[in-house]
Formats: sequence, structure tokens, C-alpha cells
Amino acid sequence: MNFYAIRAIYLFEMSRTWRTLLQSIVSPVISTSLYFVVFGAAIGSRISEINGISYGAFIVPGLIMLSLLTQSISNASFGIYFPKFVGTIYEILSAPVSYLEIVIAYVGAAASKSTILGLIILATASLFVPLHIEHPFWMVLFLVLTAVTFSLFGFIIGIWADNFEKLQLVPLLIVTPLTFLGGSFYSIEMLPPFWQKVTLFNPVVYLVSGFRWSFFGIADVNVGISLGMTLVFLAICLTTVWWIFRTGWRIKA
Repeated sequence: MNFYAIRAIYLFEMSRTWRTLLQSIVSPVISTSLYFVVFGAAIGSRISEINGISYGAFIVPGLIMLSLLTQSISNASFGIYFPKFVGTIYEILSAPVSYLEIVIAYVGAAASKSTILGLIILATASLFVPLHIEHPFWMVLFLVLTAVTFSLFGFIIGIWADNFEKLQLVPLLIVTPLTFLGGSFYSIEMLPPFWQKVTLFNPVVYLVSGFRWSFFGIADVNVGISLGMTLVFLAICLTTVWWIFRTGWRIKA
């Protein structure tokens, strides 16, 4: 494996983060802080606790997951789409770099950015409410697994998209609504029984539930099922990326 090539692409992608610091880090942190202030102040004044957890603390995992999903997809999709847009993808494809090394570099950079952003948001949230993480190992595991999985998903979107509008289509119209409806700001136990069953078809429920369990030891879904669903989605994304490079589908478009 050509580690020099992986390192070169990885560092190039990471350097773009520091060149666009306001857009990459500051803007998501401010947006998440505004969510926290609005939901924490407006709704938190009416809902004091959920399952013994203050509402302000309860929504922290959901807010981190919301930013993690959207930023992982955005970072990875733009990272692979831009070389296609400007035509430099041919230089990458003609270089002595395997498809596996390309995926590791681009997805690794996107996941690294998202993980760093998630930790920054966690630190920011601790300024608003006191936080205690009961299972730090599992918190980091869920954080990294989610970042890698949705970076792979974003990588697929970046290959599929043929314009900048399509890059935003899936995150805005699918991922963000699913995250809001996935228990980020409430427990699904608060829903009527029928809607509790319907909500279980939302894959984001399992991500948010598992991540929240790592903080407070409470979950809407068994943590084993949450971890299993995350790994299943990771496997689906890996298989899709393998198929794309095997067939060459849209990679040169």
C-alpha cells in the first residue's frame, strides 16, 4: 500500500479545512449553539427532565449527531466531486494509486474533520450544561463509526452528483429531516405507540439512541441493536463503493 500517496491526499484535504476555517468549523459550531440556545431555552423551560436527565443535557448527543451526519456527508462529497468538476480526477486516476488508497485518503480526511468538529461541539455544549459521559469508550466508538460511515455515504454522493445542487440534495432533503425525526430532541417514548413503531424504520434513530446511551446510560433502542445497525450501514456503504470502482460507474464523469 502506498502510504505516501494516502498521506499526500489526506493532508491536502485536511489543509482545506484550515483554509476555510469559518465555513468548516466556526459556522457549524455557531449553528449548533443556536440550536442549543433555542431548543434548550424555549423547550427546556417547558420540559424540565427526560428520563431523569435535564432537557439541555438530553439534546446534546442529538445535536452532535446532527452536525456529524451533515458535515461527514458534506466533507466527503465535496472532496471527491471537486476533482471531477475541475478535471483533476484524471490525474488521480492515472497516478500509481489504487482505488482503496483513494477511498482511505478522502474518507479518512472527511471523517477526521467531522470527528474533530463533533469533539469541538461537545466541548462547546459543556459550557452550557454540565455533562458526564458514562461510557467514554463507546462514545468515541459511535462517534468514529458514524463519521466513517457517513463519510463513505458522502463519498458515494460525490461520485453520483453531476452538479453542486445534487451535492446538497440528499443532506438537506433526506438526512436532516431524518435526524430531526430520529429522536435528536426528544425520546421516542414520548410518541404515541403507532408513531413509535413507525420511527423505528428511521435508521438515524439507532445512531442517536446508541450515542445518547454512551452519555447517560439510557436509550430508546437496545445499544447492541444500535451498534449492529451502524455496522450494517457501514457494510452497505463499503459494498457500494467497491461496486462503483469495480464497474467505473460515474467515477470519470
